[in-house]
Parts: sequence; C-alpha cells; structure tokens
Amino acid sequence: MAKLWSKVWKKLLGATVVIAVLMVYFALTKEEDSFEAKYVGATLNTEVEGLGRSNTYTKYLERHTSTKKATSTIDIDIFNYSYAEGVEMLSDFEGVEKVLKTEENSILEYRITVKEAGMYQAYLEYFPLKSRGTDIERCIYLNGEIPFLGAETITFSRIWGDMEGGVKKDNQGNDIRPSQVEKPRWESSYFKDFMGYYTEPYYFYLEAGENTIRLEGVNEPMAIRSFCFQDSESSRDYQTFLSKYDLTQFQNTNITYLDVIQGEDALYRSSPSLYAIFDRSSSKTDPSSTAKIRLNMIGGGAWKVVGQWIEWEVEAPEDGLYRISVKARQNYNRGFVSNRILYLDNEIPFEGVSVIPFRYSNEWTLYTLQDENGEDYLFPLTKGIHKVRFEVTLGELGDILTRMEESIFRLNEIYRKILVLTGPEPDKYRDYRIDKVYPEVITAMDLESKILYKIVDDLTNYSGERGAQAGSALTLAKQLENFVKKPEKIPLALTNYKENISSLGNSMITLSEGSLDVDYIILSGKDATLPTVSESFAEKALHEAKSFGSSFVEDYNNLGNVYDKDTAIEVWMLSGRDQSTILKTMIDDTFTPNTGIAVNVKLIAAEALMPAVVAGTGPDVALSVNQGDPVNYALRNAVVDISKLDGYKELAAQYSESSLIPFHYQDGVFGIPETLNFNVMFYRKDVLEELGVEIPNTWDDLIKILPTIQKKNMNVGIPSIERKINNVLYPDLSNFFAQLYQRNGTLYNEDGSKTLLDGQLAVEAFETYTRFFTHYKTPIVYDFVNRFRTGEMPIGFVDYNNFNTLVVFAPEIRGLWDFTLLPGTKVEDGTINRSTSGWGVASMVLKTEKQDASWEFFKWWCSAETQARFGRELESVMGASARYATANRTAFEQLSWSAANAAVLRQQWDSVVGTPEVPGGYYTSRHIINAVRKVINNSEDTRETLLDYTRTINNEITKKRKEFGLEK
Repeated sequence: MAKLWSKVWKKLLGATVVIAVLMVYFALTKEEDSFEAKYVGATLNTEVEGLGRSNTYTKYLERHTSTKKATSTIDIDIFNYSYAEGVEMLSDFEGVEKVLKTEENSILEYRITVKEAGMYQAYLEYFPLKSRGTDIERCIYLNGEIPFLGAETITFSRIWGDMEGGVKKDNQGNDIRPSQVEKPRWESSYFKDFMGYYTEPYYFYLEAGENTIRLEGVNEPMAIRSFCFQDSESSRDYQTFLSKYDLTQFQNTNITYLDVIQGEDALYRSSPSLYAIFDRSSSKTDPSSTAKIRLNMIGGGAWKVVGQWIEWEVEAPEDGLYRISVKARQNYNRGFVSNRILYLDNEIPFEGVSVIPFRYSNEWTLYTLQDENGEDYLFPLTKGIHKVRFEVTLGELGDILTRMEESIFRLNEIYRKILVLTGPEPDKYRDYRIDKVYPEVITAMDLESKILYKIVDDLTNYSGERGAQAGSALTLAKQLENFVKKPEKIPLALTNYKENISSLGNSMITLSEGSLDVDYIILSGKDATLPTVSESFAEKALHEAKSFGSSFVEDYNNLGNVYDKDTAIEVWMLSGRDQSTILKTMIDDTFTPNTGIAVNVKLIAAEALMPAVVAGTGPDVALSVNQGDPVNYALRNAVVDISKLDGYKELAAQYSESSLIPFHYQDGVFGIPETLNFNVMFYRKDVLEELGVEIPNTWDDLIKILPTIQKKNMNVGIPSIERKINNVLYPDLSNFFAQLYQRNGTLYNEDGSKTLLDGQLAVEAFETYTRFFTHYKTPIVYDFVNRFRTGEMPIGFVDYNNFNTLVVFAPEIRGLWDFTLLPGTKVEDGTINRSTSGWGVASMVLKTEKQDASWEFFKWWCSAETQARFGRELESVMGASARYATANRTAFEQLSWSAANAAVLRQQWDSVVGTPEVPGGYYTSRHIINAVRKVINNSEDTRETLLDYTRTINNEITKKRKEFGLEK
C-alpha cells in the first residue's frame, strides 16, 4: 500500500511540475492585450536629433499650436492678381460671366491683407478643362515658401460618368460596361492631403498684414471662378445643422415614402475606375443573376483610395425630413473598417457624417445613417433633386497612419546609419559596438519601439482585434526593444530588420485602402419600412444550386459578342483577361459598328500560338506577342508584310522609326509595337542631398560619385543579367546596349548576316558595362523597389513603369524621389549621347484567307485613338500601377503622365535605339549573358571572352541563314 501511495505521489508531483512549467511558459509567451505599460509616461513625439523630417504638416501644426482658427472669410478677387503666367480671362464660360483659365504650367500670385492672424483653410471653385484626363495638381506657396510637405501636391479631381447610351447587352445576353467619359462641371474643394492621412482640409497660417499667395500649375489646366480662405463648417454638430432650418416647413406627410436608387446608376464619379460592376455571389444583390453578367453594383476593390467619390441623384417628392440608407458590403479587409464621408448637395452637413464606418462582413448590410445612440439622422430636403455623394476617408485611422509613415521614415534613416558602419552583409564574428559608436541610434530605437507599441494598441482598439497589419508593427517593436537590450544582436539581424520595415510599409498601404461595394441607396420617410437584405439558408442553397447548373451551359471564356467563325476574324490576345475584356468591349462598341467586320477575341497562353499556327488553326491577328516573334514567323512565311498594304505609311508615322526596327526584315515590316519600355534614372532627392552629390549627367559623373555613395555602404542599381521578376530570371542587358549605342555602335551588320560584337566599339562598351560589377562592385542581384524605398540604393536605372509601382507601393517616400534622363556618353562635339535600348510586345497579321478584314482591324487597333483609349480603360480597370506603356507616340500624349514626367519621357524616347531581329538572333543575347557571367564570376579577360562568343554567335547566324535559304 505504501508503495502504491508513493507511486501516486510521484505521479502527482510530476504532473504538478509539468503544469507549473506550462503555466510559466504560457505566461511568458502570452501576448499582452495591451502594451500601454511599454509606452505610458513616454513623450512619444520626442525625436532624436538628426532623424525625421521637419517639414511635415504635423510639424507645421505644432509650430502654430497657439494660433487660433479663423472665424472670418478672406475672399480673393481672382482677377486682381499681382503676377501671372499662363493665365487667361474667359467670358461667358459655362454659365459664369468671367473666369480665369489657368494652364498646366501657370503661375497665379496674389497679395492679400489679413486683419487677424490665424489658421485658415483654402477653398477653390474650379472647372476641369479637357486635357489628358489625369487629376489636376497645384502647388501653393505662402510668402515665398511651400509651407509643408504635401502643399506641393494639392489635387483636384475630374468628373467622370458613363458614356451616353448606358448599359448595352452582347449577343450572349450579358451586360456590357459602358465606357467612362469626362463630364466636366463646376466643382468646389478645400485644399487637402491627397494621401488622406490628415482627414481635415489643410490649415494654413496667415499672419496679420500683407501675405503673398502663389498657385503654381503642376499638372493639367483648369478654370477658376472663386478662391478664398476660411474655416469649413464640417465640424458643426447635428443639432446646429438642424437649427439652420425652420423645421415646421419640413414635416412631410408622406412619412412612409421609400425610393431605391441603384448603386450602378450613379451619375458622377471622381475616377474612371469607379464604374458599375457585377456580383454573382449573392441572391440578394439587386438585380441578381447566376448565369449572365448583370451590372448590379458599384465600387468594389477599385473604390479604396482616399478622396475617391461616387455621386447619385435622389428625388424628394415634397419638403420633408428624410433618412438615407445604404446597402453595402465590406468584405475586403477583415478586422478593419471602410469609412466614407457623406456630402449632401456638395457639402458635409455636420460632423456626424464626416466619418461613416462600414465594418467587415461577408453579407450585404443595410446601413441607415445614425448617431452614436442609434437614432436615425433626419435630413431636411426641399422638394426636387438632391445630390448624395460618398467619399473615401480614413477617419481616425489617418492619425495612426501619419505616425506610422513618419516612424517608417525614421526607421529607414536608422537602417542607413547602421549600414555605414556594418555594410549590407555584416561580419557575424565582429563586434561593431553600435551602442558606443552610435548611442543616438539606440536612443532612437528605444523611442521607435514605444511609438510602435502605441500604434499596435491604437490599431487594436480601432478595429477590435489584433490583425496582420498590427502584427507587423508588433514584430518590429519587439525587435527594436530587443536591439536596445542587446545591441550586439543588431548586425546579425540587420537584413531581417530591413525586411520588417518593408513589411510595415506594406501594412500601411493595406490599412489605407478602404474598398466597399454598394448595391443601392434608399431615401425614405422616417416611418418607412426598410427592406430585409440578409440572405436565408434556403436562399443561399438555391442560389448555389442555380450557379452550379449554369456552369454547365454557360461558356465563361467567351468575351462579348460571339460570331460564327466562318464570317468573323479571330483575334488572339496573349496577355490578361482584363486587357482582353477591354479590347472586346472596344471592338463591339466602335470597330464592328463602324466597319461591319465581326471579331471574335480569345485569351490564350503564349505557348499555344506556334502549335496552332503550324496546325493551321491559328488566329487571323495575334496581339501582345513577344517582340521577336513577328520576324521569326516571317522567316517561316507565316505573317503578312504590312509595309506593302494600303495605309501602312500613315500608321507607321504615329510610331518612332527606332521602335519599328525590330519588325523590319529584308524589305518588309512584319509587325507593329504595342508597348515600348525603356530605362530612365530614378533617384532619391533626400539621400543625394544628404550625401552632398549631384545627379550624374554622364557615366563618368556616376563613377565619380560612386565612392561617396559606397562609402556609406549604399550602392547604385545597374541593370543586371541576374535580374528576377516574381522570382523568375529575366536577364537585363539594357545597360550593355546603352553603352554600345552611345558609342554609335551597332549589334549587326547592315544585312543582319553577322554580329559586330568583335568590333572595337562593342569591346569598349562590354568592358565599361562589366567594369561596373567587377571594378566598382555594384550589386548583381538586388530588389530595386525595396532598396530604393529604404534609401540604400539612391540611384537606379530601370524601366520607367517603375514610377507607377513606387507611387502606389511606397507612399512613405512621396515627394522624396523623381526620375530623369539616363546618364550619357560625351561625344566630340560636346553633346551627350543618351541612347538606350527599348523593348515591349507587338501585334502581327497572320497569313490567312481574311487578310483584308484583318488589316482593317490591325489599323484600327494600332491607331492613336484606339491605343489611347485602351490605355485609359486599362488604367481605369487596374489602377495607376497598370499605366499602359504605349509605343504610339500620339497616343502617349493622351495618357495620364504629369507635364514634368512626360517631358522627361519624350526626351529619353527620342534616344531609344531599336535592336534588329535576325535569324539565329536568340544566340546573341544568350551568349552575351554567358560572356558577362564568365567575366564577373571567373575574372576572364573581357576582350577575349567577347571575341570567343562572337564566333559562336556568327556560326549560329550562318547556320540559320542557310536553313532559311538566305544569302550567305
């Protein structure tokens, strides 16, 4: 018995120890609900000297905390300017007797007298004049200075709507989305932060006495009819709003009135991307269809950028008090809220509707605008038409993102400072004594850790849960806290620290997006019975059963109108579904009605084209093919020589001669470029200023400043053969070609029968190119966007389309970077040759029985009008990051580039040199890459290596020319 009890006690004791250990473990590893203890008592706005920005709007407000907000309005006589450029007075313009027309590069300056110093908000009434269709931008100066970061980019939206004719149907019964066109009208706007982190309009300090106000055009023209400084009324409460009205005049008798306005029937919007869309996921989407495309809602993933708005018209049958309800769904960002501002007849009625939250849900929800106590807001509306507008805002999240943006900026500064000491790959056996060398860095890390813990708490309180975005901030906060305790760990974790900063930046982007679906809006009397929008289990089951059945009878791969194969030409597109859908819509609403030529469009994989052509089942026209394909198909007598067809010269005149070179072979032209990409030089203005170096004008200038950049353990991004895109290797020889063309060298002889890589100019170009990697140690493998974002790569030579990527995905460095012309090579006459190579995708006409109809389509597709429209539609569907790199020079002028950026691109475009395609030309790039690798990896002699591979290339060219019966 004693032995039994002994065993029992031992087991109990063992179990107790295990439980105790587990309790201690969970106590140590359990995440705190709140991190207040981490930052309480800390002065979170204290900054470490030398870190952070002093020109932000937050700092501006801090400098004027004791200044009162304005109580009066300062009206400016817009015609009484003290100085002007690019300004013209117009009479009887759009219903106004006199207005000022301001050009894209205009200057408008006023001297105003202010009676009382104060903080004023700037307010402008404007009319967007027709131009390239991008947002209007102005820069404001106060007394000769840009007051803060953000004031250089004051944005005014254009007005868009559906093309006349509305929604049409294709011959399969699907709705066709109407194109978006500009519908300009008089608009009004306060000067705001275009990123939306500051939710209120900007406040500007005007001192007592004379002040100089200057508006400079940055982008797009506009007309102005009034300009003033005042304080907005959006801060008034609901009762103050109601007190403006004699409510006895608004006791409507029809209190059960209910009117449903479909979301897709919105009349106006701020962006062409906010068009009507379709939803088949719910039986409660009105109207609903499981088989056909019905444009039955608006908004969606595109309605996410701060400042974007959609406007509807509602009709009040009589004077009265009305409720406003919205059937909406926010199923895009779990754990977070999409906020909207309500504008009623162009103004925010009161503070309660300046931030309307739409919380996450997979189901449609009917939101009736209410106060915090759940009481419905009643809006006094006079009989007739009223405008209801909902605009994206961040609400209180804006303040959190402001702090997060500034923290990321300082964290990147800390990273660059450590980089100077340790380099990008620290020695794990060396003690860098960072706490002794840079004690201010440890202090800064301690402070940033507290700031991030505070951000984690604020995000959690805001959303009600600790999501992935808060998790990024928490991970970095803990890492910084650990660095402060153990500075010796910093070098070993430096790469991980940089990745965590990038992760936090990505989280900031996600948090700033507030997508929302809108099915319909309801205007109702206070006692009207509102509809039920929730979906029952039976309704869900029936809807899914119908959807399953429809999948057997509907061909969802067909695009638009589908015609009999014998009577229609067939166009294959080798890109994405969005591009194909846009193309088919344009064909059905423009090309086919105007020409009577039926067109079927198919979206196929690139590798399917060649087998189909060989089998005789290929298309009549192929779009978005590889740049080398037209000549390769021409060698096999599979494509049409379009230079012999009627109208070719007029079409080719819209393209630069160099962009057509890859499609020339012997006496023919076998394709037209769709896109043309080329490199420009991106640079970080802030980092170069910090380093005290100028933007390089030539490659020699770049070599001179490289030691200064590299001394800080930063580097320059030279196009490399080890470039990867989405983890797939895409070798980039563009800089070698730039070195060759800037020396007036060529890749092949005149008839394309041999390469000239063994010539002196080519050898010099090859030596210069490889020397960047062998002598100057520029990186071979790198992620340009992330390194540019942190500032460790302040200069990079990449495709100009990276501009759109950086604008969208690196908001924390807005205003701190730009792009300009490539460095060049100085020639004998003193000029600088900035030649570079270009690349892209192309279109070609296959040899079929429908050549005449195919050529008509081809001319239409490659025309400036079609290419410009395709580019605008593509950007409206996929966003600014998908801006179309059209090769059509005339179409380029109609795309949404700012004046300054467009000027740089035009100038660099003039220096693009086309690379010819020849039989066996695939060997050329392949063996140049092999030669580069031998020089870099094995330290082989540049001249001998290039000469060896030149012989191999020429042997393959000779072999291919024999195969195709060409002259030796």
